[in-house]
Amino acid sequence: MKTAVIYARYSSDNQTEQSIEGQLRVCEEYAKSHDILILNTYIDRAMTGTNDNRPDFQQMIKDSSKKDWQYILVYKIDRFSRNKYEIAKYKKILKDNNVKLLSAMENIPDTPEGIILESLLEGMAEYYSAELAQKIRRGMHETRLKGNFQGGYVPYGYKLDGKKLIIDEEKAEVVRYIFKQYSLGTYVKDIIKSLTNMHILNKGKPFVRNTIYMILKNEKYSGIYKFNDEIYENTYPQIVSPEIYQKVKNKINMNKYGKRSVDVVYLLRNKLVCGYCGMPISAEGGTARDGTKKHYYKCLGRKRNNGCKKATISKETLENFVIESITNVLNSPKYIDTLITNLMKLQEHSTETNLTLKTLLNEQKEAKTILNNIMKAIESGIINKTTNQRMKELETQIEELEKLILIEKNKTNVKLSKQEIKEYYIQAIKLEPKMLIDYAIKEIKAFDDQIDITFNSPLKSPENHQGFFLFSFTKNLHSKNLKNNNILVKFFA
Repeated sequence: MKTAVIYARYSSDNQTEQSIEGQLRVCEEYAKSHDILILNTYIDRAMTGTNDNRPDFQQMIKDSSKKDWQYILVYKIDRFSRNKYEIAKYKKILKDNNVKLLSAMENIPDTPEGIILESLLEGMAEYYSAELAQKIRRGMHETRLKGNFQGGYVPYGYKLDGKKLIIDEEKAEVVRYIFKQYSLGTYVKDIIKSLTNMHILNKGKPFVRNTIYMILKNEKYSGIYKFNDEIYENTYPQIVSPEIYQKVKNKINMNKYGKRSVDVVYLLRNKLVCGYCGMPISAEGGTARDGTKKHYYKCLGRKRNNGCKKATISKETLENFVIESITNVLNSPKYIDTLITNLMKLQEHSTETNLTLKTLLNEQKEAKTILNNIMKAIESGIINKTTNQRMKELETQIEELEKLILIEKNKTNVKLSKQEIKEYYIQAIKLEPKMLIDYAIKEIKAFDDQIDITFNSPLKSPENHQGFFLFSFTKNLHSKNLKNNNILVKFFA
């Protein structure tokens, strides 16, 4: 008696398990009418036929070497594969194992004419697959041109409204906060800590590093969606400005250069660029012949032999000079009053846009709305154990929220005076050189005979603080007597 196995497959394009049932039924009817005994079935669900990366298919080909059956029965040739080259490859393997491929719906005679017919069917299967892929690509392109969402994962900060993505304002504020803090030099672990302290969670749990970095690296937040070589600007509404996205991107890219030294902290890491070739200047270390540890900064361009002749700079010499320079500038009476005034404005702005307070008030409003709805249901005569329990839970939640809101409002009401801010500011400059450099310095461009220090400036309003100062300190960095002279101050809007 002739023996066979059935192979069935459906792809993910509008087909379901019912497709498998239909294929099996037709194959079983064919086997019965041709006196073939079915020994086994192999099924691949939601698997494309354009490649052979299918578990049951591969197992079937492997099992054919056992020669326990004579035929593989399929509904149509395109269920076996839509790639004519793979069909030829696997038919050769089956032929070597004395196994033949049969199609239940395509009556292919075992004659020379049958070979032509079978080749034609295989070619048509591949043509259909290629045409379908082309139609799908064309349809998706049209969808992107219309600004419609393609489906899949909705990034944090957006929500779906019909076929369009719109901004989820509450979550978007969190995205803006993450970008702003990172752009100011705040470490990711500290951003996570701040969000957790503000009771801002992601799916009920604290944010994790990978999620924060996924947000920071996602260009869609700047309103740009790139697919292949095309750019679409009407799919993802802009949450952060392209300028702050680029600033964050540059900061992340700069963090790729070098690894943090366990024993030595390089204060100017990721702030230095070469004044000659524009390449980053990386932190380096080594050991002299006498065993002395050497720490210095070296241009990556020169290190990679791009022709740059920038001399290496002693870590201690450069860092001391930079700290002394910026401390003198930031402590000068000319700038302190302006800085403190703007810090006061920033404090006022922070009070007005208290994200934690807004979140708590929104939660309170939502809880009260649900409680009011339950009360209306009770007044209408709908009451049971579930409604009573839910009402008690909501009352407890509202009571806890009121406490947290009171605490947050109290924090907001406690404001630092101008003198207190000034004292803290001066003390911070002296005690935290690393924090000072991270927050105050935008970039340091180093030449052999001078350095240009670009400061982040708080001298604009909190709504628009993109301006910065450029202080150019002209001095030979190899001189033993380092003093600031020829200070040039420029302001860029």
